[in-house]
Amino acid sequence: MIVYAVIGDIVGSRRAASRSAVQAALAPALARVDAVVPSLDGLLPTVGDEFQGAYATLEDAVSVTLLARLHLLPLVDTRYGVGVGEREVLDVTRTPPLQDGPAWWTARAAIDELGRPSARARRGWYDATHAPGGPAGAGVVNAYLLCRDALVDRLGERGQRILRASLGGASQREIATAEGISEPAVSQHLRRGVGAVRDAHAELRRFASATGGGAGGAAGATSADAAGGRPTPM
Repeated sequence: MIVYAVIGDIVGSRRAASRSAVQAALAPALARVDAVVPSLDGLLPTVGDEFQGAYATLEDAVSVTLLARLHLLPLVDTRYGVGVGEREVLDVTRTPPLQDGPAWWTARAAIDELGRPSARARRGWYDATHAPGGPAGAGVVNAYLLCRDALVDRLGERGQRILRASLGGASQREIATAEGISEPAVSQHLRRGVGAVRDAHAELRRFASATGGGAGGAAGATSADAAGGRPTPM
């Protein structure tokens, strides 16, 4: 079975004021993300500062890398390796299930790429080495990830909250009420980068869906397809 594997990694957790607070926040945040963009086996902590999930489509895998990051900021930052390929579930009794295969090898290679000194400011990478049909679309996905994550870095805490709400379909009025600011102030945040990330995210989902995974992957029906073309709520 072709899947899109995501490995998440907490950045700089050893420098956190309270590692226990970080770990306590991790599982509930992942559960909220998994409720919105369901994984195949659960989006779950693994060992140390890592967590993982497997997805049927590239658009869902990439969506999770943004949503999980926004749910954990500003407490802690995270980075994500996404890989594609076959997977084998070796032990379903474990949580998460014990798995192996090219999907996980490439997700690990993507995380290793983010660990290089010249790439440590990056927060997402996609390795399509084992994609059926070849990795032709990986460059488009990684170009999106580079720009998206750099913009998220610059939004600040309020901008990141507004982005999360906007991705979830909240109106400007609803966001203004939640933030205790005016609607023109929300519009200003949208013009300063929030709207660009939201719209680029929607375009990437359309690209991945239209190209069967963006790099030759055998993507199935997406949640956007099931909703008649509407984007997945975030």
